Amino acid sequence: MSTLTPTRPSLRGPVRVLLRQHRRALWAALALMLTGMGFVVALRVWIAVSSSEELCADGDVTPCGDAVYLSTYARTSTEVFLADGGSAMLLLAALVGVFVAGPLIARELESGTFRFAWAQSVRPARWLAARLATRMALATAGTVVLMLVYRWGRSAVDQFPLAFGLDWYAKGVYPALGPVALGYTVLAVALGALCAMVVRRTLVAVSATLLLFGLVALAMGKLRYRLWPSVRLTGDAHPQGSIWHLDSGMLTASGQEVGREDCLTVDGFTDHVACMRARGGVTPFIDYHPASHFWPLQLVETGILLALAAVAVIVAFRVLRRRTV
Repeated sequence: MSTLTPTRPSLRGPVRVLLRQHRRALWAALALMLTGMGFVVALRVWIAVSSSEELCADGDVTPCGDAVYLSTYARTSTEVFLADGGSAMLLLAALVGVFVAGPLIARELESGTFRFAWAQSVRPARWLAARLATRMALATAGTVVLMLVYRWGRSAVDQFPLAFGLDWYAKGVYPALGPVALGYTVLAVALGALCAMVVRRTLVAVSATLLLFGLVALAMGKLRYRLWPSVRLTGDAHPQGSIWHLDSGMLTASGQEVGREDCLTVDGFTDHVACMRARGGVTPFIDYHPASHFWPLQLVETGILLALAAVAVIVAFRVLRRRTV
């Protein structure tokens, strides 16, 4: 009577070779991720330790009821560091794209080492798919962890009065708060593969990836407020809560907008309201995004990024197919 002993599953084929070949870079990426996580945790601990210096429950170090607000040094420093969390996430995504474009694909194409893998019964499409899928899985998993840790760290200071630079819509914060971070990571991997397949030169592929990724990130930052319809409030009322202020001014009787910028070069008017009324303004208005627009804006931008990534991957495989036929 024979017994079957279960075998421990292991990675096979090009994925296993890929992990072994680039294990140093993967360990370095893991160390970088753990460093970032540890930094955020250290800031939270610093705030907790410094809480004994706070005289009020809201973090104010001045006597309770004083009209002057002054946060502790721990909170101020944490605000400064976390205010660029989204920018750091974009930078990490760009580095992922650089790695995919350079050492992962373009270097093999440039040196010709890809022929060894193709000679071992590994089809070109499978060879490229293994590099994309493996890097995509590792990068997105790391992005999710960093995003959650960042949100946790930001929650320690964002709830306090006069928290500076941590608004949900801030350019340095927004990319790290939701699925947009995943969208940029996936796009970076896709652009890296596309540039590597097209140019087949390491330095050129790296440069092209950085250029394309930077252009997309810049364009999305400029057009983000247009991705979801804004809210217009008219009259003397003011919106409540954390809002993304877009525009304000007055409306004429015919509905034409008169903005504050229209009064910047008008001589004799120091009061913007008086200036706008002199130009026919009747009703004040404010255009803004309320906090409830955070998720619609995030999902729309993520969808655009994933669509661009899908196009880049499809084109990369078509280029590979044409060069191997």
